[in-house]
Amino acid sequence: MGRVAFVGAGPGAADLLTLRAARLLAQADVVLVDALVGPELRELAPGARWIDVGKRGFRASTAQDVICALLVRMAREHALVVRLKGGDPSVFGRLDEEIRALHAAGIGFEIVPGVSAALAAAADTARPLTRRGRGRSVALCTAMTREGRVRAARAADTEVYYMAGSRLGALSRELQAAGWPLDTAVSVVSRAGCADMLQSDHVVADLGRAALLHGGRPSVVVVGVGAEPLHARCAAALLSEQATAGH
Repeated sequence: MGRVAFVGAGPGAADLLTLRAARLLAQADVVLVDALVGPELRELAPGARWIDVGKRGFRASTAQDVICALLVRMAREHALVVRLKGGDPSVFGRLDEEIRALHAAGIGFEIVPGVSAALAAAADTARPLTRRGRGRSVALCTAMTREGRVRAARAADTEVYYMAGSRLGALSRELQAAGWPLDTAVSVVSRAGCADMLQSDHVVADLGRAALLHGGRPSVVVVGVGAEPLHARCAAALLSEQATAGH
């Protein structure tokens, strides 16, 4: 009986991987890999058998029960199985379902965190998700319900929506229905953490236009305080300080 390591691959760039993750990949016998994991990570586990078990919204995907069964079978046959998940395993990675499958089979596991797309987007665009005095709370949300419907809320100063790239028009309407003002800042970032990252600025009212730029690319949508360009606020604060000093 072997063990399983759930490893966060981060948003795409190989050098965002943790040292522990790299060490486990080097030791792995089998790697069950998600669809959005960068292909260059395969170089870190040249002796391992790689099995693609990717899941993509509205596209052909590996069923979750198949992944769970395969994970158990591989762990029974090999010493170390790495379950390589994009971003962080604990953020919209269906980690709970796979943990339950291993627990029921009596298989040990560990979890290695990774950089989630929301954090990569904040870093790439220099827009912190929290800001002293204004952005005191952050909500990480999936835009899609289990039934495939778009849902939004207004529960935090900054809200980040995953898996919304193909339904931005619907998300705009849901944000308005949830009480977000039409002129609330929205930042859309696709392929955060990768060399071909794209970012565009919008407001809630015109969010649907972002689909023209980000269509077909994995995206996160940042709404509220964390979506505001920081340089604009810094400039405004500087002007205010200069005006005060002048008096």
